[in-house]
Amino acid sequence: MCLAVPGKVLSVEDADPAFRSACVDFCGVRKNVSLAFTPEVRVGDYVLVHVGFALTRVDEEEAARTFAYLEEIGALEEEGLVPEGGEGARGGEGN
Repeated sequence: MCLAVPGKVLSVEDADPAFRSACVDFCGVRKNVSLAFTPEVRVGDYVLVHVGFALTRVDEEEAARTFAYLEEIGALEEEGLVPEGGEGARGGEGN
């Protein structure tokens, strides 16, 4: 299954819009993500990420709702986005 997962931008690297990337936190799981499609994103923003690319910004409330739903249906395990110890959106950091 392919899906987009919300995460919080912790840091942004590179000033060139074509090569900007970010460290994004998915409730304790951190991944590097391309910001090529979302040059307006800043540290602290929430983004919807698919296959390593931030597709759009979302607000914190929408990110939390989406993450909780994905956790509920078991989709986070399929994507490798459950932190060690099995704690998901309600138990990891960044909540």
